[in-house]
Amino acid sequence: MKSVRLLACLFLLASFSVPAHSAQSVGERLKAIVKIRARIPRNARTARSLGRLREGNGMVIDSRGHVLTIGYLILEADFIEIRLSEGKWMKAAFVAYDHRTGFGLVRAAGPLGVIPMRFGNSGALKKGAPALVASHGGENSLMGVRITSRKEFAGYWEYLLDKAIFTSPPHPEFAGAALIGPGGRLLAIGSLFSRTVLPGVGIVPGNMFVPIDLLKPILADLKKSGRSSKPPRPWMGLFAAEVRDRLFVNRISPGGPAERAGVRPGDIILAVNQEEVKTLAGFYRKVWALGGAGVEVPIRVLQGSRIENFTIRSSEHFRYLKLR
Repeated sequence: MKSVRLLACLFLLASFSVPAHSAQSVGERLKAIVKIRARIPRNARTARSLGRLREGNGMVIDSRGHVLTIGYLILEADFIEIRLSEGKWMKAAFVAYDHRTGFGLVRAAGPLGVIPMRFGNSGALKKGAPALVASHGGENSLMGVRITSRKEFAGYWEYLLDKAIFTSPPHPEFAGAALIGPGGRLLAIGSLFSRTVLPGVGIVPGNMFVPIDLLKPILADLKKSGRSSKPPRPWMGLFAAEVRDRLFVNRISPGGPAERAGVRPGDIILAVNQEEVKTLAGFYRKVWALGGAGVEVPIRVLQGSRIENFTIRSSEHFRYLKLR
């Protein structure tokens, strides 16, 4: 483990373009990675599914104290605090959440006194490239990884990334962790534990990261108004799983559009607007192609032994959440 960390530190030193003997410079840079702790009220929409006490990581991205993280850590929080490298805790305020990308943003209550992490170009990142994953904890948190793939990722919570970043080996503190590339720049934010199938190798454990290039066009909006100015996509309030070319409804958001329409857990989704669907990505794309939030979504499902047709009057996910 020590040899892995040593190699990671040498890579990081080279990336920051500082002399190899200047370990202090590396330590100063890593202070931009903070721990985030959030408390969620009992009546929050996500309290049951994501928990009421959440911990992860965040990156200081400017001199005003804005901290970038993965959104599920802070979603619907009524209390947020961040821990700096020297162990000091500081209160922070919820600023923004973007369902389309999954990014979240908070702002520290006072000056942080750290060097903000600069953005890199995640679009240039190729399969097989080396990188670093870092969480709060300084050099001890560093882990050298490889990019195992750049591919589509569909999440059961009505979420889709065209070119997610997958890495291996997995980092134990992946939530909100930093994927760091050449020049010591931030390439992506950690989201999930994942398993990737590599030809000739088999199933490889790792992490899925959200590319930083998705943040750049919306960052100003998030800071200003707490959300992207892009038209919101239609949200149905259903959680589906793709199993052997079938889409099973696992869970329904209480009081959400799908529940009101009559969709139930256990239903199998067959078609959207008379077009057959077999994959999560295909399902989402067909729904989103109908229009923006509020559009009616005609779906056909197998409910028990009967085929039923429902019309879901979609809504906006942002409005369903109890954001503070």
